[in-house]
Amino acid sequence: MNARSTLTREWFSNLRGDILSGTVVALALIPEAIGFSVIAGVDPKVGLYASVVIAIVIAFVGGRPAMISAATAATAVLMGGLVREHGVQYLFAATILMGLIQIAAGLLKLGRLMRFVSQSVMTGFVNALAILIFLAQLPELTNVPPATYGLIALGLAIIYLVPRVTRAVPSPLIAIVVVTVVAIVFRLDVRTVAQLGELPSALPSFAVPDVPFTFETLRILFPVAATLAAVGLLESLLTAQIVDDMTDTPSGKNRECMGQGTANIASALFGGMGGCAMIGQSVINVSSGARGRLSTLVAGAFLLVLLVALQDLLAIVPVAALTAVMIMVSVNTFSWRSLLRLRSNPLPSSAVMLATVVTTVATADLAKGVLVGVLLSGVFFAGKVARLSRVTSAVSPDGRTRTYRVEGQVFFASAGTFASAIDVLEPVDRITIDVGAAHFWDISAVAALDRVVTKARRHGRMVEVVGLNEASATLVNRFALHDKKGAAAAPH
Repeated sequence: MNARSTLTREWFSNLRGDILSGTVVALALIPEAIGFSVIAGVDPKVGLYASVVIAIVIAFVGGRPAMISAATAATAVLMGGLVREHGVQYLFAATILMGLIQIAAGLLKLGRLMRFVSQSVMTGFVNALAILIFLAQLPELTNVPPATYGLIALGLAIIYLVPRVTRAVPSPLIAIVVVTVVAIVFRLDVRTVAQLGELPSALPSFAVPDVPFTFETLRILFPVAATLAAVGLLESLLTAQIVDDMTDTPSGKNRECMGQGTANIASALFGGMGGCAMIGQSVINVSSGARGRLSTLVAGAFLLVLLVALQDLLAIVPVAALTAVMIMVSVNTFSWRSLLRLRSNPLPSSAVMLATVVTTVATADLAKGVLVGVLLSGVFFAGKVARLSRVTSAVSPDGRTRTYRVEGQVFFASAGTFASAIDVLEPVDRITIDVGAAHFWDISAVAALDRVVTKARRHGRMVEVVGLNEASATLVNRFALHDKKGAAAAPH
């Protein structure tokens, strides 16, 4: 596909759907950005400016069309300590460094690490995020005027019923408009966007962070920036994979890494905090009909228009309308089918999914949840592969030679079983270890072979290792400590 057709497909193939979806997303970004600013300990405008700049920039440089990036909870929770101890200027500097690290990750093609994230971890990530999105709405569902519940119910009814009649206009957008009109006409005493925090009244301006350029500054910034970069990339790449599945289209993971870095640098230079992809808003965007980059650009640009030119109109939108949209996102994001599959799926897969959910919800940190899930997946996989290896033996007719046949994969999880299966104390003259049907993967396997050969020779037994394939022989020749004559038999 040539560059021109790609440009047309990504930008102009779905004009109406992208424009309407981006408009809905812009409204949904407001309470989130303000809330994340509070979490980070900065003024609301820092989160709002970040959402504007990141969304606009990522529309051009990101690797996943129709995905929404802005200020997020995952990054905001990591910023509070730095802001409290050193001030917001250090946050801007850390965000620039965060962006540089992410660009480096893209250049190093670290996006391919996503292949190590199993489907169980992905499902757990999605379910945990759905729960966190819903929990974030609880303050708007407790100790509020009764009219709030009525408006939320009205919003949800519109969101789910209107698509049965028409899909010409995204139902979340209709819900926001109708709920706002009802609240105004009946003069309902409910919270509005204006009460969430002070809204900016001017365009963001360019400025370099006011911090000293010293090694001490770098020492302060680097740990925070590296953590922000890792968490931001993790959430962005997972969200990109989810949008890939929703739209049945591929994305450039390494380009996304570099795009996230570029967008974060731009955000900091215009007075914004760091951010990453947002699964909730991305789901809203795609579910509302978005498929191209234009939707992301419209989300950022329309948010800027709302903040600067239509601030008075934006201020009267009831928070209940936005709460209804976010509840819809939570319900639609959760993989309800995964609950039905808990009993039918293999136990390790279900355990990984549940561990990811529990860890994420308990810590409110998506990165920790995914890390636990990936580690558990690795442990279960290693255990499964280890069980596929076996050692059998036979003695020669004269009783002087014992031949052990090793089959399967020999690595850190199965090396101990391999070593213990070979009896070097048996009163035979010669031991032959046939590994023609096996593969040695790591130095743990080589160390196990070392132990067997060394111990057998110490007890006066002759040992011969035969059948090593080329890769295993290379590993043994390089790392084994025992005499490799005979051990590094000719590859077959």
